[in-house]
Amino acid sequence: MLHYDLGDCLRSCGNPEGEDADLDRVNFNLAYCGAVLRGYLPEVAPFFSPFDYRYIYDAVRLIAFELGLRFFSDHLAGDVYFKSRREGQNLHRAMIQFALCQSIEAQEREIRKIVEDFQKL
Repeated sequence: MLHYDLGDCLRSCGNPEGEDADLDRVNFNLAYCGAVLRGYLPEVAPFFSPFDYRYIYDAVRLIAFELGLRFFSDHLAGDVYFKSRREGQNLHRAMIQFALCQSIEAQEREIRKIVEDFQKL
């Protein structure tokens, strides 16, 4: 459960453009990711195992992809779960999350390095 919450926090904070952004402006922000982890990881260090650190990247990637699937599924179902203000909004939100997932994947090495640097403290 801890990784889902942290992954969702990083997904949300790492996407300052938001869920209704222009698709070509979506980029996972490493500086924001580092800032969140700088405040969070020292607090959980007493009970975090090496495996907990290892799965932080996987958590943020998975949550972005999962949310993209949920938005897309809701779009296909007729927008019954996520409220939308316009037709196609949940499809657009899905595309934003998939683009965010791609950005996260493209920066995997950097994200893992941020986590590794905090793990050494």
